[in-house]
Amino acid sequence: MIYKISDLYDLKETIAAKLFDGKTYPWEVLAEIGDFIIELGKTLPAEEFDHPAEDIWIHKSVSIAKTATLNGPLIIDADTEVRPGAFVRGKVIVGKNCVVGNSTELKNVVLFNTVQVPHYNYVGDSILGTHSHMGAGSITSNVKSDKTLVVVKDGEEQIETGLKKFGAMIGDYVEVGCNSVLNPGTVIGRNTNIYPLSSVRGVIADNSIFKGRNDIIDKM
Repeated sequence: MIYKISDLYDLKETIAAKLFDGKTYPWEVLAEIGDFIIELGKTLPAEEFDHPAEDIWIHKSVSIAKTATLNGPLIIDADTEVRPGAFVRGKVIVGKNCVVGNSTELKNVVLFNTVQVPHYNYVGDSILGTHSHMGAGSITSNVKSDKTLVVVKDGEEQIETGLKKFGAMIGDYVEVGCNSVLNPGTVIGRNTNIYPLSSVRGVIADNSIFKGRNDIIDKM
């Protein structure tokens, strides 16, 4: 089963809910994140959000380390922490109560509320659902080695996305183990755990534990 937006995400847990309007699959929003940020930013209340650059809006409660690099378009919602050495390349929406950690790089992504990418993570062209967590060193690989367009596959079922850059669609409450690689076109269902050092591709069922491609078990 290739999961739809409604299968993966609680849209009440993001400032970007309207980005998903009219879409069926979450990767359909990737090309629109940048423009959406600029339009949404114009509507954010000045008494709550600072506007330090033309296309950057940061909630006044956000903690940002001096050595973090923030490029727009960018929105960071309330009570989030951006730690030293974080590199936000642009086209990024970060939700409430998130952690963007040391030496973590973000590009063209939506992080729902209460997401943690705290240590040496690369997250590009991806959507991370609420309370998802990426262990230290885990990354989303967003371009295939042969540079062909990404196809989402689950057994015999497949969907051509038309996208060259597509990282991972990570559902709510997913735990990704340390030093794992989520290959282009990965979709992970809600409440699933990925073992450390995993190489993940395709669709991973919700409420499961991924130990390896041929070793996936249901949670008890």
